[in-house]
Amino acid sequence: MKEINSMRRDLIRDCVRIRKIEEKIIALYPSDIIQSPVHLSIGQEAVAVGLCAALNKSDKIFINYRGHAMYLARGGDLKAFFCELMGRENGICKGKGGSMHLADPANGVMGASAVVGSTISHAIGAALANKIKGEKSVFVANFGDGATEQGVLHECLNMAALYEVPVLFLCEDNGLAVHARIQERQKYDLAQLVKAYGIEYLEILEGYDPEKVLKTASILVDSMRVDGEPRFLKVHTCRYHEHVGPNLDFHFGYRKEAELSEFKKLDPCFSFISSYPSEIDRIDHEINEAVSFAMKSRFTPASELFLDI
Repeated sequence: MKEINSMRRDLIRDCVRIRKIEEKIIALYPSDIIQSPVHLSIGQEAVAVGLCAALNKSDKIFINYRGHAMYLARGGDLKAFFCELMGRENGICKGKGGSMHLADPANGVMGASAVVGSTISHAIGAALANKIKGEKSVFVANFGDGATEQGVLHECLNMAALYEVPVLFLCEDNGLAVHARIQERQKYDLAQLVKAYGIEYLEILEGYDPEKVLKTASILVDSMRVDGEPRFLKVHTCRYHEHVGPNLDFHFGYRKEAELSEFKKLDPCFSFISSYPSEIDRIDHEINEAVSFAMKSRFTPASELFLDI
């Protein structure tokens, strides 16, 4: 790997850390230690890392069920993360939310839902409250390209533009909704739709590059802090594994492994892993400690079942 500046190196390291964490989930999954379905972010880590590096501590992210990367990039506790996935009481939601319902308000991660697109409206409401109170935080609504087909997005684009609230609509476009390709389910032009509401729209093709995501997101976020108006960012990315679960899924026939090859050639995680073995050792040690802690933690007792609801 050619010499890189320290900022870029740190960003790529953060991407690799997330990937290694999810690879540990893959290794554990057949044992049934993980107590919930998992939607892995492998291949899409750069979006979360670049975006989170552009935000302030007071900013809030409303994530979706493929939320591991956002939670971890935002500084989420790793031991509490594994406890949550294993149904242990030391989990961030006491083991009751699982992989698809991560929430960490202390770090600005405002919660996820298994329902596609359902947290977009939450971001709008929070941003409106922020404006009424005269505060200057930025709010991120994070969703996939499949969620752009939901009526809630259109309603929220309209409301965000009408009330001029500081929401960054962040679309991670991996071209897939489960097994359905984008051309099978979308007739509209997303850029034209967003611009119809008078919202600035930017697109990043290099979704493997956390530095590119950081620089573009920073431009949008800095502008939002000045004028308090919404922006829309679509990042083209690539999901390496199946929609839900730890496996590869090329045997289903809806895509071929070769389709991922060009993206993988540009993915800096692979060269980082081979170039910085001591960093990988440190990451592995951290992960193993977190897994050990979680496995020694108590399962959430039945007495907690009807609390916090």
